Amino acid sequence: MKFTKMHALGNNYIYVSTFETTLPTDVALPQLASVVSDVRRGIGADGLILIEPSQVADVQMRIFNADGSEAETCGNGLRCVAKYAYEHQLVVASQFTIETKGGIVSARVHVQPNGHVNLVTMDMGVPRLGATSVHYAGKAADGDDVALTIGDDVWRGTVVNIGNPHFVTLVDAVDDEVVTQIGPRIESHADFPERINAEFIAVLNEREIDFRVYERGSGVTFACGTGACAAVAAAVSKGVVASRATVHLLGGDLEIEQLSDGHILMTGEAVQVADGEFVWPLG
Repeated sequence: MKFTKMHALGNNYIYVSTFETTLPTDVALPQLASVVSDVRRGIGADGLILIEPSQVADVQMRIFNADGSEAETCGNGLRCVAKYAYEHQLVVASQFTIETKGGIVSARVHVQPNGHVNLVTMDMGVPRLGATSVHYAGKAADGDDVALTIGDDVWRGTVVNIGNPHFVTLVDAVDDEVVTQIGPRIESHADFPERINAEFIAVLNEREIDFRVYERGSGVTFACGTGACAAVAAAVSKGVVASRATVHLLGGDLEIEQLSDGHILMTGEAVQVADGEFVWPLG
């Protein structure tokens, strides 16, 4: 199975294009994702992303987390899919559409004179805020916010769906220990039966946000594109940031803008690491 490894701000996946290679037929995709993601026995990644033909868009993206669960979408993954699709001539225009489980989004690649793409802008659509936008089984929400009881503490956050679900909680300063200890308890909280991405954000000023994430199915990652979009959507709704802001993630920065029509634009890097061939079965 031929593959390409790419990352966007350190959020790295194994990409397999079914336009150009054949998937193993004797292994289920969730298991394949877990195997290739294993840093010791596989290739090592945050998950597996398939680039496939689509009946409703120019290309389709399917994403499987490192634990084998299938996610609706991934902002960093989308930028890398866009880079791959353009550079491998799966599309001809610099602006095109990508189908995901969470809906169809629009990509615009920034093409360099040599034909390569290092920067991509994604139109992620209009985010939906509030508990009704996700599978929520908890107590009545307070506007767009819900309160989660974790041990002796209550964590309040804004629920955002931008193709996938997010719980965005505002903190005075981002603490990595809180992310690693509280993040998994939010992600798997009983109030979210389908689990949720947990974001911790500190507003530095009206145009900058410090950001950390515990991703559903992957744990602590260097970056989460949809999470950054959700963070800005939540912060804009509370009036604490401007409609355009820089989000500082562990892996680098994303530029996020919410347009007057509500659409969220995300601009950031997409980087190819390696091409290779994965041998299955192992051993």
